[in-house]
Amino acid sequence: MEESDILDFNSIEEFLDYLPAAELEIVLFLRKIILECMPDCKEKLAHNIPFYYRHSRICYIWPASIPWTKVEKGVAIGFCKNSAFRDEAFETTTFSSKTLFSSIDEIDVVSLKQQINEAILIDEQIVKARRRRIQ
Repeated sequence: MEESDILDFNSIEEFLDYLPAAELEIVLFLRKIILECMPDCKEKLAHNIPFYYRHSRICYIWPASIPWTKVEKGVAIGFCKNSAFRDEAFETTTFSSKTLFSSIDEIDVVSLKQQINEAILIDEQIVKARRRRIQ
């Protein structure tokens, strides 16, 4: 049985309590930026990590201490869609991009906020495309 099968957090607080101090610092910093950029987002656990939604999945924070072969150290922030989806009338469930951080000092806040705002625009375009299909 894999460790990821054993982990099953019931809340964001439980997830945060599980993290080692170094990862927790980065996670809290990334979370603060996400919530500042998307105060209307929903924060939900999926795969034992926080995902941030508006109309669809926008991004996630994945620390290395939560088992996943692609995050070996530090904390990843990933975006569920990239600019290739801007004019598309569908969404993907695959993760399109991620960035790893080993410390808060590595985070370019301005660039990260731009990425989040781009992801919000993509999310808006997806919901508009869905509405057009329904009509």
